[in-house]
Amino acid sequence: MPILVNLDVMMAKRKISAGELAERVGITPANLSILKNNRAKAIRFSTLEAICRELNCQPADILEYLEQERSTKDE
Repeated sequence: MPILVNLDVMMAKRKISAGELAERVGITPANLSILKNNRAKAIRFSTLEAICRELNCQPADILEYLEQERSTKDE
């Protein structure tokens, strides 16, 4: 997956547990776990905004784009 979620890194830097962050953001711990473990297919901007507000960070502190090698059909 070319988008890496570094939520666990920011949570560790801010010394906040998943349960506490989920409660503050207003999502279930299960949904936060899906996001934190890079299994999410999408995130609402309102959720991203709430996470950034609670962690006092920018979206780029949480989301990282990793370029993948493109395979060519001509090989």
